[in-house]
Amino acid sequence: MEFRRINGLPPYVFAHIDALKLAARRAGRDVIDLGFGNPDIPSPAVAVDKLVEAARNPRNHRYSASRGIPKLRQAISSLYLRRFGVDLDPETEVVTTIGAKEGLSHLMWVLLGPGDSALVPSPSYPIHIYAPLFAGAEVRQVRLGETGGAGQGDSSASGASSDSMSASESFFDNLMESWGSAWPKPRVIVLSFPHNPTTTCVDLPWMTRLVDFAREHDVVLVHDFAYADISFDGYQPPSILQVPGAKDVAVELYSMTKSFSMAGWRIAFLVGNREVVSALTKLKSYLDYGSFQPIQIAAIVAMNEAPEYPKEVNATYMARRDALCDGLNRIGWSVTRPLGTMFVWAPIPEPYREMGSLEFASHLVSEAEVATSPGVGFGPGGDGHVRFALIENEKRIGQAVRNLRRTLTKLQ
Repeated sequence: MEFRRINGLPPYVFAHIDALKLAARRAGRDVIDLGFGNPDIPSPAVAVDKLVEAARNPRNHRYSASRGIPKLRQAISSLYLRRFGVDLDPETEVVTTIGAKEGLSHLMWVLLGPGDSALVPSPSYPIHIYAPLFAGAEVRQVRLGETGGAGQGDSSASGASSDSMSASESFFDNLMESWGSAWPKPRVIVLSFPHNPTTTCVDLPWMTRLVDFAREHDVVLVHDFAYADISFDGYQPPSILQVPGAKDVAVELYSMTKSFSMAGWRIAFLVGNREVVSALTKLKSYLDYGSFQPIQIAAIVAMNEAPEYPKEVNATYMARRDALCDGLNRIGWSVTRPLGTMFVWAPIPEPYREMGSLEFASHLVSEAEVATSPGVGFGPGGDGHVRFALIENEKRIGQAVRNLRRTLTKLQ
């Protein structure tokens, strides 16, 4: 039997590491999972309480609205105004999605089709690469850069490190080169900063240059802002909609997954250009009835009554970042401290580099009892790295570092 839309998908390399991890745990081994970026921090208590209350009301058991109930769209509009100074019309510039992955995937259906193409960073979060392909379009992967993270103690006045900024500069140059050599010209550029997996960050002037380019060349910018509130050392990630005129060409996905640690709730938003928002709203009206209404009601409460919760989440990730980066550097595995995201993008140490990321990550599970994500799972541009997710507490991270020190004997 033929399944044309998925026949071209490569094996999901993360599943291989997952299988090794599960087999080791079934054998009684204590594998410390720093692989899958699944937040372990609880959701806001006020949201959980409201969910329970709303779920007991039978009026909320009926179909909801695929675009999101009005007060939910108003809540995200209010959040954008106080957080980024961006004014959004909740009626025309906001649509609720069932998580950012659903939003991005269906967004590509309305923006792209056979014969079209999109520019996407490489390496990249897998759905950024495959969503345009699912729409029948061609994907041109653009090299993001060799670094991505902040140099330790090397920050500019804006809080963005020279390492991270040099990576974003090279990416901008690579984007321009890819655009110039492409035919037909790409209709869409997919972005995500702070970036998963490389942790590369950009500043508002960088966003401004790209918006100016997009307005000149009639291209749609899609910014997945998953890590809008996960940033460190004074760095403040910019919303692309802060750029004057950005709504002419740009839309942004804001998710409650990381900011409010509400991963399983599947609540996100597409905001920005009203034509693009309207197009996705129309498509979704044929596909779904929105998230379970008590979840939407609880999300309203989270944004309105726990607006400082992202700062608590952020502080937890920063402590874990410091524990992991300090520990790895102490044992001879040189990594840089990221300015954003809940990840550390670690180059494979030179003595082990020829193994490649999948074999090296497998080695870490089997020998060190530490699970990471192989960089090749984020595209061929990631094969020289593994990604650590900051999803264990500092004590467990310390144990992981000790395990790695015993296993990576060539570093000593």
